[in-house]
Amino acid sequence: MVERGRLLLGALVRYGHYLEEYRDKIDRLNVFPVPDGDTGTNMYFTVRAATAVIEDAAMLSRLGELKRGDFTSVAKAALLGARGNSGVILCQVVASFCEILGVDSISEASLGDLAEAFELSDRRARGAVLTPVEGTILTVISDVAALAREMAGAKVALLEASQALLDRAEASLERTPELLPQLRKAGVVDSGGAGLVLFVAALGDVLGANRSGAQSELHFGFESVVPEARGLVVGELRPSAASVEIGPRYEVMFILESNAASVNAFREVWAGLGDSIVIVGQDDTYNCHIHTDDIGASIEAGVEAGTPSRIRVTDLAEQVLEERWVLEAKGAGAPDPYVSEAAIPPETSVVVVANGEGVSRIFRSLGVGRIVVGGQSMNPSTEEILAAIEDVPASNVVVLPNNTNVTPVAQIAAHLSGKKVKVIPTRGIVEGLSALVEFDPMVDIEENVARMTECAKRVAVAEITRAVRDYHSEVGEVIAGQFIGLGRDGVVSISDCASGAAIGALQAMLPAGAEIVTIIEGDGSTASATREITEWLSEGHPEIEVEIHHGAQPLYPYLLGIE
Repeated sequence: MVERGRLLLGALVRYGHYLEEYRDKIDRLNVFPVPDGDTGTNMYFTVRAATAVIEDAAMLSRLGELKRGDFTSVAKAALLGARGNSGVILCQVVASFCEILGVDSISEASLGDLAEAFELSDRRARGAVLTPVEGTILTVISDVAALAREMAGAKVALLEASQALLDRAEASLERTPELLPQLRKAGVVDSGGAGLVLFVAALGDVLGANRSGAQSELHFGFESVVPEARGLVVGELRPSAASVEIGPRYEVMFILESNAASVNAFREVWAGLGDSIVIVGQDDTYNCHIHTDDIGASIEAGVEAGTPSRIRVTDLAEQVLEERWVLEAKGAGAPDPYVSEAAIPPETSVVVVANGEGVSRIFRSLGVGRIVVGGQSMNPSTEEILAAIEDVPASNVVVLPNNTNVTPVAQIAAHLSGKKVKVIPTRGIVEGLSALVEFDPMVDIEENVARMTECAKRVAVAEITRAVRDYHSEVGEVIAGQFIGLGRDGVVSISDCASGAAIGALQAMLPAGAEIVTIIEGDGSTASATREITEWLSEGHPEIEVEIHHGAQPLYPYLLGIE
């Protein structure tokens, strides 16, 4: 006999061990050959949040004392620890099993219990996503739930059924490429589905039904299609701080009272003084930001254009060192460098998810209240985003997730908050920056969301990175180690160098009438490569204005925006 509570808690602990062992392999089951696959990692941290509660409270050793609230706390931990789309779905599975098996937890577990838990998981998981897609983890959950109900009706023995459920989960996973063309094209199975297979295996382990008693000897079918990195180490994409070209040393910021005609002339002067130029405003009040080596000329240009105020100058080289020190010392009570406070509490505040020192500085200069560190390869948890929402001074909060995989977690955080929170589903840093052009902290949230959403939609984006494996794309064969340009619909350019991939992406995406191209430099960018990109633009498209920002984002040497 296995008690219901022991089956649930034991399976979750075992599942955490499986995810820890297989997370890297699941991460590599990525549709695109980019170095930021994170499904396995997201599922691991989601479950780890739940198992931490189980272990800290020694729940398995005092099963008879547990109440319904103990299992609710496990489900809540998974919810707060959820990361990415896969984590959001997985926390629904954990909550469903806690609800079914957490009642009368010392009674004997039955196949009917498993069927009911999987069926509830199926309903909740599908309800958690806006548009359920077959060929994903949702399909695997549904297939397992259907078989569990069928076998429960036939009164199949629990031990025998648990092995059959694992077989069904693996068979369902194997057919995901038949249902989802992107998987078939990439030659992989669904990564979230692979993670769900491990959960079914963990249930079988507790029941004593699996093919091997030793975890290290138990092999899963999806391992045969896990792509190899072909010798390219992701760490190679992360140059040391000494190798990153920082660019102009000083950051100059001020508020400028002026008019449109004067600001246009002012913008041209600043274009010759530095980069990372941001000049946004309305009603003759402009927020101005530049990275430059000539502080005096930058401020004088503002005086000639109007009346500058709240002038601030920052030594970027010193700030980089200070921010690193602050991050290391944060646990000792040092102030958070990703916090920006206003003198007057705003009507609406903004929380963004971003990674990279330069990117964070730009976001702060545009009035962002809190920055949650995360993005590609490091999705933040529900709890981290919720804490940022609660921490800003305004009762109305706009969240910019800047990553499609972060959006569902941000939506859960918004639901959990007592404040009025709106999530604008920005898909990348450039969209987030574009949305902030229309942000006004003293305007109500509905008006801000309408303006910001429309502004974000107007920008076309591309991301430049290096492929971690071979890949067949619509524009040609990608070899591991080559640079690729990724648009919203997939690979748009391939090159042996970052500048070539960026230029190829611009060639493929520049629409007639484009006015502005934004280039955000990240780790792996160089001054010479950036110059090649800007020279190509100036020669072929002299009418386009180019803005360059030092973002220092990892893994992606260049982020491009076209407006």
